[in-house]
Amino acid sequence: MLAKINNFEIDLSKPIDISIPLTNTEENPIAWYIEKPVIEPVVFGDWIGKVSEGKSSTNFNNIFFNPHGHGTHTECLGHITNDFYSINQSLKQFFFFAKLITIEPDKIGDDFVITKEQVSVLINEKTEALIIRTLPNQKEKKSKKYSNTNPPYLSEEAAIFIRESEIQHLLIDLPSVDKEHDEGKLLAHKAFWNVKDTHNLNSDARLNATITEMIYVSDEIEDGSYILNLQIASFENDASPSKPILYKI
Repeated sequence: MLAKINNFEIDLSKPIDISIPLTNTEENPIAWYIEKPVIEPVVFGDWIGKVSEGKSSTNFNNIFFNPHGHGTHTECLGHITNDFYSINQSLKQFFFFAKLITIEPDKIGDDFVITKEQVSVLINEKTEALIIRTLPNQKEKKSKKYSNTNPPYLSEEAAIFIRESEIQHLLIDLPSVDKEHDEGKLLAHKAFWNVKDTHNLNSDARLNATITEMIYVSDEIEDGSYILNLQIASFENDASPSKPILYKI
């Protein structure tokens, strides 16, 4: 099925899913020192909401998870502000012209950092969404336990450059754009959203810009331009589990 988005023709029958599914197994990726998600049937006395148990005509599960720590998620600036902002209110459009780039973070001291120089060389055209795949790109990213591993992150200067390039939506295959232990500075988050004071939001903060973390872009997907369909669940929360889908142009 062919469709035209912003004058670009795409084949809707050939989606490229770059999200990581949420499961209640050890295969689920985890960040931020929490346990794996819980998916379990509702129990009322001797009634169990599970068809295979023989006492229910339906499967009826509760799900307990954290969007920031359990897989692919999209967040708005409400993630770092004193006042409440919802991703469901911030993200109102869902198709974007996107650029996929691959970067091997630089070794700086004990850290691996995505620098402004690396990003600026690869962004050479106007785009609405930037997708960053980091090297090495092992499949273990889909099940990695990130807590206390000091993953790579985005420098503040790189985040400023991305913002100044008028990119509204940033997607990355790491648990955070910021350093794991950074004393709460959140320099890349603040720079990308242009948040100068988290307790008194400046008028030019980017209310409609989003960050999507913990994606996985397989090696078979080539760098270049795509149409991105950024799908979220309708949570009135700072973040939602999400399903970014790419389409070749």
